[in-house]
Amino acid sequence: MSEEMMGYDEDKAVEFIRAFLPAEIRDKYTDDEILFVVDCIWDYYESKGLLELSSDFDEEEQLDIKDLTDYVLKAIKKDGELIMDTADIEYIVKGELAYEESLDVFGD
Repeated sequence: MSEEMMGYDEDKAVEFIRAFLPAEIRDKYTDDEILFVVDCIWDYYESKGLLELSSDFDEEEQLDIKDLTDYVLKAIKKDGELIMDTADIEYIVKGELAYEESLDVFGD
């Protein structure tokens, strides 16, 4: 299942995430830095097989936000150029998940 199939728009996602973030971190990161986190989230989904149409992921399963955030943290450390506070990353991840929920990405 691709982002395009779900009506996912990266620009709208960044806008949504910025509005979701607390005021003190809203303008702390560039759009590209936020998109890096978004890309990591989708890489995580792909690595877990959650983007396949036949995915067994359903309503009863809960996404492990801690595991997802840890995955993003590792990717940022591996990148070596991006510096983000762990708490900020958690907010960005939660904001992206809220955006997905607004689109009903995984269905309810």
